[in-house]
Amino acid sequence: MAQLLFPSIDKTPEDYEAMYPARDLPEGAKVTRFAPSPTGFLHFGSLFAAFIAAKTAGKDGVFYLRIEDTDKKREVENGVIGMVNGLKQFGIIPDEGATGETTETGAYGPYTQSKRTPIYQAYVKDLVEKGLAYPCFMTEDEIAEVRAQQEAEKALPGIYGKCAKYRDITVDEAKAKIDAGEEYVVRLKSPGKPDGRIKFKDEVKGKIEIQENILDIVLLKKDGTPTYHFAHAIDDHLMRTTHVTRGDEWLSSVPIHLQLFYVLGFKAPKYAHIAPIMKEDEETHGKRKLSKRKDPEAAVSYYAEAGYPAGAVNEYLMTIANSNYEDWKRANKTGTIDDFGFALNKMSKAGALFDMIKLHDISKTYISTLDTETVYSAVSEWSKEYDEELYNLITRNVDYAKKIFSIERGNKKPRKDIGKWSEVKDYIAYFYDELFDGKYECVANVTPEDAKEILTKYLEIYDPNGAAEDWFPQVKELAVSLGYAGMPKEYKQNPDAYKGHVGDVSSVIRVAVTGRLNTPDLYQIMQTLGSDKVKERIESAINALK
Repeated sequence: MAQLLFPSIDKTPEDYEAMYPARDLPEGAKVTRFAPSPTGFLHFGSLFAAFIAAKTAGKDGVFYLRIEDTDKKREVENGVIGMVNGLKQFGIIPDEGATGETTETGAYGPYTQSKRTPIYQAYVKDLVEKGLAYPCFMTEDEIAEVRAQQEAEKALPGIYGKCAKYRDITVDEAKAKIDAGEEYVVRLKSPGKPDGRIKFKDEVKGKIEIQENILDIVLLKKDGTPTYHFAHAIDDHLMRTTHVTRGDEWLSSVPIHLQLFYVLGFKAPKYAHIAPIMKEDEETHGKRKLSKRKDPEAAVSYYAEAGYPAGAVNEYLMTIANSNYEDWKRANKTGTIDDFGFALNKMSKAGALFDMIKLHDISKTYISTLDTETVYSAVSEWSKEYDEELYNLITRNVDYAKKIFSIERGNKKPRKDIGKWSEVKDYIAYFYDELFDGKYECVANVTPEDAKEILTKYLEIYDPNGAAEDWFPQVKELAVSLGYAGMPKEYKQNPDAYKGHVGDVSSVIRVAVTGRLNTPDLYQIMQTLGSDKVKERIESAINALK
């Protein structure tokens, strides 16, 4: 029978075992994989799964990218490179596997399933020889009739038992049908029993007991290509995968997969089923999965376009992955996620809740720790692709741009003004005339006449060469001379005795120079702008107050 079905297959499982030997890795090293279909769309949940696989492999193991393209209906043009680049944008670079539509790296390839068909067929041929698989000539109509009857009887749907009409087909019968041009699939002759149970330990969910598989599942489709179930078993074995991390929608397939490893004579990898990332549903006030259709943030491209740094996204992913990461980070402020002891058994069994506000806060903190060169480089790279105007401004005078990004950077308590690179243009707008609107908004509690007086007097004492430590005392002295309290608490204690306090005076100057009430250190801003621009802005504000 095996020779009838596979006359051109001359390699044996033993040949492939020799071709893909056990990996030479340190004791306990893990081999993991990310195995998407080449749809081109990288879901945030998929990014999370790839992140988990990469962190599970760690520094001593191997993380590889395998392309599961046996379902050609889902495939899109340039889908592989879309996946590769999507991962790369967030610092997830596999050790092995696909690197492009036709390129790959590593000794355990091909890493694209459509290029591995002879391998799968060799193993199916072996199963047929051992009486563990058979050709099934059932037509779609016949299968539909079986399903209808099973549905009426409320029986388990599928081809098994008495429904598997070709389970014991002879070689002569099979040959006659093949000669007659009848199409067939190759099915597993399942050894499962209707009352059989299997137990296994899931690395995330713990001990699980479930009914074993009794279905004669399809191994090879009519065109000779494998089903997902069979291909993944062969690939995970030959690529020497030790841990399979995947969404928990695959949990119900474990009995099939473990049975396949058993009949093939392979050691099964350890499975870790990850709960989906959930989101609060505004309509139902309940929770639902992050949706490709409903949520723009479901697409990984959303974060790249918004300009969230890879490091910040990875920090957020780690808070979802292990809830103890945040406590660890507070105790190890200079530590990175690579220093953290990630553990599969500390993942949430129920599914983490997606929180964009938390991601933004994490990103603000992350960006605040970056040095000037890193920030400038990242903003330049991002704006070159997504904001041409910003790119032209910051590359026109690189030293000036770097001075802007260096303001209050590197302090013990750095400011957290920027949460993503798309916020940079607004953050730096007052440093560029092209972005500065020049409008003067009066400061609360300060009349236009008083504001005009403050600015006029400040121009008289403004010293662009003055030291940073002298700037605020100078403003304080000006405030007192104009009838303002030198300290806010003095004003609070006796408000009728003053026009306001020194904070009001400095705010008037700040608004005149920047157009804003809240900015980083005003002295550094003015030093960066230069004396001519500072005077021009203040004079413009005075004219606006006339």
